[in-house]
Amino acid sequence: MDIKTLTPDDNGQVDWPALSPDRKAVVTVGVFDGMHQGHRAVIGKVVELARQTDSFAVVVLFDPRPGLVHRYAAEHDGAELPADAVDVEALTGTDQRLRIMRDLGVDVVLQVRYSLAFAAKSYRFFLGQMVGRVGMRTLVLGADAAMGNNREGTIKAIDTLVQATGVFELVVVDDRGPGEVRIPADARPEAPTEPGEPQDPTAGMTKAQLRAWSKRHQGRRTRAWSSTNVRYLLGHGRIKDANAILGRPHAVEGVVVHGEERGRTLGFPTANLGERLDGYLPVDGVYAGWLADLGPEESFGSASEQAGPDAAGAEEPAAKLHPYDDRGVSARCAADSPYRWPAAISIGTKPTFSEQTGLHERVAEAYAITEDGSWLDLYGHRVRVEFAGFLHPMVRYDGVDQLIDALNSYVDQTRRLTA
Repeated sequence: MDIKTLTPDDNGQVDWPALSPDRKAVVTVGVFDGMHQGHRAVIGKVVELARQTDSFAVVVLFDPRPGLVHRYAAEHDGAELPADAVDVEALTGTDQRLRIMRDLGVDVVLQVRYSLAFAAKSYRFFLGQMVGRVGMRTLVLGADAAMGNNREGTIKAIDTLVQATGVFELVVVDDRGPGEVRIPADARPEAPTEPGEPQDPTAGMTKAQLRAWSKRHQGRRTRAWSSTNVRYLLGHGRIKDANAILGRPHAVEGVVVHGEERGRTLGFPTANLGERLDGYLPVDGVYAGWLADLGPEESFGSASEQAGPDAAGAEEPAAKLHPYDDRGVSARCAADSPYRWPAAISIGTKPTFSEQTGLHERVAEAYAITEDGSWLDLYGHRVRVEFAGFLHPMVRYDGVDQLIDALNSYVDQTRRLTA
């Protein structure tokens, strides 16, 4: 898979690469945050059609998320999002999405630095660029996709354009999944109060009960297969339901830093993740999952960095693409990898010790369950933490002995869940 990062100029213009003078492209467009089953259905159709027609399978990937860019502008007098802004609501980092796209068979990813000026371009202008520069012969979109200024490029509008011009075809994929769910309009992350995987509060309700629940919580209809729903589920500890939509374990990636090292004194040395994470951190609690060592942080670069100098503003021919290199991450994350271990994961503020230390910052740490019980020196390494299920809410224990008993219980539960 090849990748190219493209930064729009101040007028929103993008210097799109011409992929080939005689080979067309099947294209899809979007953020694909979470790369859930709906996203994979769309991208899978792109790859399928490209193989049938000997075309390029192309994904135009917007990063950062348009919602973040527009929300920042609304809160800062129309200013552009700073380049170093952190998107704490993003389900997956760019590299996580790119690895999945590569595995699905995508040939080219054109990663666009989404900006207000770019957003102001009409969908007609954008699609004209796709046809004239990229060589698009087929556009593949999800059922409720929209693009361009004010999202005027709806499926209906694009289909009308196709019928009028005949220069490309539109294929619409039903990516909505098993219907809709209802999410409270004012939903915020809320930690479970009981041990075990939380259940759907609307499960088993009659239609009348569901209507009453929706009215009480101002429930709004949301696609079951949606980033919004996955974020809601993770914010309520419903890991298994979120993973079912994702089609894989949800994960965050970050660099291991020095913490208080209190876990080591208790016999449970943990890998503490730094503040800057790739991926959405679930609500506070204790979880079962896996920890994968991805290698020293200095060996990593962002997807933008490996996508070429254009990402940093240097001059380079627009047509030049760069091979995507995941630096061995996929192999290290494989189920049989020697760099991957079951892990008991804690997210929270360490209530047993916060009164002593005066520290209340939210931290994520994982205790890797190794075969011989040895401690893993992962300081300065990038790691991937995958979530399999919710175990227990964060609670304050009366003493160290009770805490150690609880930790042993979490390890036993983790072994069972990840077996």
